[in-house]
Amino acid sequence: MLPSDPNMLLSFINMKLRDQYDSLDSLCDGLDEDKEEIVSKLASAGYAYNETTNQFK
Repeated sequence: MLPSDPNMLLSFINMKLRDQYDSLDSLCDGLDEDKEEIVSKLASAGYAYNETTNQFK
């Protein structure tokens, strides 16, 4: 289960992307999570995924 707080979610997702997954797609597949839901939650807090750096900023 992913954190519901956007700031905690940001930290969790970026840590997983840095340490375990080479893309947001592979993270979502590996954790069986909905990519659009993650992107939407983080976008509502002002964060966007950057494919080049493989992190949300």
